[in-house]
Amino acid sequence: MPESLLERHAQALRLFGERLRAVADDQWDAPTPCTDWSVRDLVNHVAGEQLWVPPLVSEGRTVGEMGDAFSGDVLGEDPAAAWERASAAAHAAFAAPGALDRTVRLSYGPALGSAYCSELTADCVVHTWDLSRAVGADDRLPDGLVEFSIKEVMPYADGLAASGMYAAPLEVPAGANAQTRLLGLLGRRG
Repeated sequence: MPESLLERHAQALRLFGERLRAVADDQWDAPTPCTDWSVRDLVNHVAGEQLWVPPLVSEGRTVGEMGDAFSGDVLGEDPAAAWERASAAAHAAFAAPGALDRTVRLSYGPALGSAYCSELTADCVVHTWDLSRAVGADDRLPDGLVEFSIKEVMPYADGLAASGMYAAPLEVPAGANAQTRLLGLLGRRG
């Protein structure tokens, strides 16, 4: 499992990076399916999530210890380069020997490194769709990443809407494809 999880994580990071490189100069302020987020806000969020990984996983630090270290703009003048650095560091932290078996202290409590990696992988997959939609890129997601994300999100999908960070799950038609089901779980209409 750890090897396939790391492969899925790397695949999700690469896919997001590909879609990020498709953002035109005049699209950074464009709206996204994430209410109140522009393209830049969305990319900043996903890059910021990756920045948390090394201190939490490799250094054993807590969210409280880190404070607001990654709040605000983490992209600077070159969002693609900032993404590449953040995603490479996050993947290296998860790929380090024993990292997936470590307990990581997250904002909602302790979790295994593998659970944290799974959560961030699924989040990256869904935000790849958001980014693709926002900039008019191909919004089809690889089947393997979609299936992985469904399995990750399914146990807690109902609670996501209560967090205020996601819309309520949507009903999807019987026989809907996996991507439509994943998006529906997260309140998105594909």
